[in-house]
Amino acid sequence: MNRLRKKCARISEHPLFMNAIIGLIIINAILVGLETYSYFKHNFSDWITIVDQLLLWIFTIEIVIRLIGSKSIGSFFRDPWSIFDFLIVASGHILVGAHYVTVLRVLRVLRVLRAISIIPSLRRIVNALLLTIPSMGTIMLLLGIFFYIYGVIGTMLYGSIAPEYFGTLHESLITLFQVVTLESWASGLMRPILAKDPTSWWFFISFILIGTFVIFNLLIGVIVNNVEEADDEEKEPSSTDKKLAEVQQELQDIKKLLEKDAR
Repeated sequence: MNRLRKKCARISEHPLFMNAIIGLIIINAILVGLETYSYFKHNFSDWITIVDQLLLWIFTIEIVIRLIGSKSIGSFFRDPWSIFDFLIVASGHILVGAHYVTVLRVLRVLRVLRAISIIPSLRRIVNALLLTIPSMGTIMLLLGIFFYIYGVIGTMLYGSIAPEYFGTLHESLITLFQVVTLESWASGLMRPILAKDPTSWWFFISFILIGTFVIFNLLIGVIVNNVEEADDEEKEPSSTDKKLAEVQQELQDIKKLLEKDAR
């Protein structure tokens, strides 16, 4: 059993194995994309289904190899990315057995997300984004308060002027979301309201200055900072390994010199 585990561990850690899985994930993504076109869906649906089932079983074998090759079942499931891969593949088998066709199609798209768990650089970025959640929560709370205040003000001031945009609080919040993305905010929103209320410029300009240029940039700054910290943490072990290798080399040199002196 120990021999089988070591063999599976070597296979799962081999670059060729990882590259093959990445290639299959790309093929799966292409198949899902082709299925959105009616021509391929009606003329090649049987082939797409066969290839999809084949890919599902290959991914299953991959998970089994990684599971056997891990130090223990517990260590495999302690890794969040391993749990993610296992759930994606397992849910595919469950839904195939249940024949939930629409849900199954959606799930096949989710398999593309496995590229994140396989490719180290993508995994590093996602881990950095997860580190931003505590800080992001505070910023999102600030953004929510900011949106709510401006949403109430917009409903009170411009609800009668532009009821389709500021008629109710939830409509105002949707409108403000459009404004904060800078999508047609001037020609589509501000100028029609400005023609009826010349003082409304302060509302839109102050909202964009605070929301887009301050709070959103603050959010981006937190994300960039955490990505840099994640990169630094990855570089530290490599430098430590280099120092350890240098120390070992020095010890070997000292050992050789001592052996020569003893002779």
